[in-house]
Amino acid sequence: MSEFYYLVRTIFGWLEQSQELWLVLMPMLIGVELPLSILVLTGVFRWSARPTPPLPTSYPGISFVITCYGEGDAIAITIDTLVEQHYPGDIEVLAVVDGAVQNQATFKAAIEGARRYKGKARRDVRVIPKWQRGGRVSTLNAGLSKATHDIVINVDGDTSFDNTMATEMITSLQDANVVACGGALRVRNWQDNLLTRMQALEYMVSMQAGKTGMATWGVLNNISGAFGAFKKPILTQVGGWDTHTAEDLDLTMRLKQYKRRYPSAGLGFNPHAVGHTDVPDTLKGLVMQRLRWDGDLLFLFLRKHRQGLSPHLLGWGNFVFTMTYGVVQNVVLPLLVVFYTLLIIFAYPLSFMAAMMFVLYLVYLVMISFHFIIYLGLVSERAKADATMAGWLLLYPFYAFFMRMVTAFSMVNEVVRRSHEESSMAPWWVLKRGKRF
Repeated sequence: MSEFYYLVRTIFGWLEQSQELWLVLMPMLIGVELPLSILVLTGVFRWSARPTPPLPTSYPGISFVITCYGEGDAIAITIDTLVEQHYPGDIEVLAVVDGAVQNQATFKAAIEGARRYKGKARRDVRVIPKWQRGGRVSTLNAGLSKATHDIVINVDGDTSFDNTMATEMITSLQDANVVACGGALRVRNWQDNLLTRMQALEYMVSMQAGKTGMATWGVLNNISGAFGAFKKPILTQVGGWDTHTAEDLDLTMRLKQYKRRYPSAGLGFNPHAVGHTDVPDTLKGLVMQRLRWDGDLLFLFLRKHRQGLSPHLLGWGNFVFTMTYGVVQNVVLPLLVVFYTLLIIFAYPLSFMAAMMFVLYLVYLVMISFHFIIYLGLVSERAKADATMAGWLLLYPFYAFFMRMVTAFSMVNEVVRRSHEESSMAPWWVLKRGKRF
């Protein structure tokens, strides 16, 4: 044990004396992650220093499109939280049930939800059955085709919302230059086990605070497919949602390319427009989710949108950010993490490896703790409740490292097996008929 502490002190001594050693031992941190951290934190500070946005001067009608498949009675909670929004304008709730023939439980629950609110002032709940299952994209486009209002918000059928969400979204969208806006998702089942707690921290720091900072600088990476608001004329103009997988990232990329013709157009993110969702509570469920998410990133960036990754279409800011933090961080960096881990394991004695890993752990723990403190102080709308998660930060670097391993595997899986074609988001016959990239 004394040798371990001696090595830790030695490594910190080296790092204090040699700036070049940081680049040798932690190139990924210095070259990629630290600049992103600075970008996010300065964006959060800038967002928090802005004048408080005024309340909407008008309350346009909103069409909520709920993608329903397999939620059963849980769909009633989603309908309830949308109808009960504290919003004085008209709200249309479109529950689009994919594969209604074999999805009778969800279909009947949606019908019952519509019946409960029949005749309610300024609220219209309708069920749109898609008898043949076509997948998530066709469900969203079916809802878009039936939407009667100029603001369309897509939500998942297993998500509930704070009753101020609609007003918060309209507050962001009243800016004429904001063509679409993402909302914050919180983990509803965070108390289930260690995995859900780690994901709750991830959603707070990486998604809620991270997207707030990125949107402030105009480089928002993605509007979540589970919760996003759009101005319908522009959504229709770019073609709605497209086939294949990762329909949210695909749509975000096309909206970014929209800036070529309309440079002032931008994507917003409102961390106080809050939805609540359940995350995977088993290791298998989490790994399968991330294999799909991360494999889809490679498919979108390096296959489907390869020709669209240009400063001519995206503008230099979004181009550099997408290449660095869409391609390098999500595709290249996880593979480098695996390489460096194996190098340390096989090239150095066990005691040195343990000491080096401990130093890396402390560095990342300091970083994530600082981000969490900034999140609590400037972004969170439930700071007191969120602060109870602080103790779990001690385990978060291990979770983040494991997720990097999963991402690295997902890259190989997509290259070798084209795993995006095996997505659960659509039946195989739909994915196979789409253009092969």
